[in-house]
Amino acid sequence: MKKTNGTTKLQRRRLVNTTAAKLRGLILAREPGAHIGSLSEVAELLGVGIVTVQQTARVLEHEGLLVVRRGPGGGYYGTRPDEAALERSVAAYMHVHGSGHREAVEVLTLLNCEIIAGATRCTDASLLETLSALHVRIDLCDTSDERIAFEEQLYYLLLKMVRRPLIELLTRVARRLYEATHLPTLYPGDEGVAAWKAGKRRLLRAILEQDEELARFEATRERQQRLSRMPRDEEPE
Repeated sequence: MKKTNGTTKLQRRRLVNTTAAKLRGLILAREPGAHIGSLSEVAELLGVGIVTVQQTARVLEHEGLLVVRRGPGGGYYGTRPDEAALERSVAAYMHVHGSGHREAVEVLTLLNCEIIAGATRCTDASLLETLSALHVRIDLCDTSDERIAFEEQLYYLLLKMVRRPLIELLTRVARRLYEATHLPTLYPGDEGVAAWKAGKRRLLRAILEQDEELARFEATRERQQRLSRMPRDEEPE
């Protein structure tokens, strides 16, 4: 009897998962806010019972893809998750589990390697022109504020060039943790500034030449240099 119940629960879970995938597809195929139907209409549309639809709805409500409205004019409405809320949730999870500044840098620089490699495949002339203009500006970044502003602009430009939503979400979360701490000066003095400029010139040149192997190499080298300059057991101040 217990085995039968276990099998029934497993079958129920699979049915809900399958139904959720179908309903998710319907929602994403329509504009945000579109009316999907009433409870009975959605059940008929998906070919399942009302209880299955109700269980499925709870899953998609949690994902931020569905709003259930009751009363006149009510029913099931598709929506989209709040990106900022997703970022905050993942960042909170990492804080709860003790993720620190160094781990954020490790994750951020690793994702940057993928973003930089992907940018070499960009064919958008306007974005490539903007990147070329940034390349010219490297030698003008003599102050810390100028270099920070450059890094920020380059970061958002590269995200536009690759358009990989999951990597973008994870990168934003890692940056949120990274920027929440007191940041050490990783390229101090004239020698450090010269090294930063040389590294950025090599990196942007590789992207502009659409040399993915070289871009990945330069991104990995920059990652290793940044991690080597950080104390192993660094704690936020």
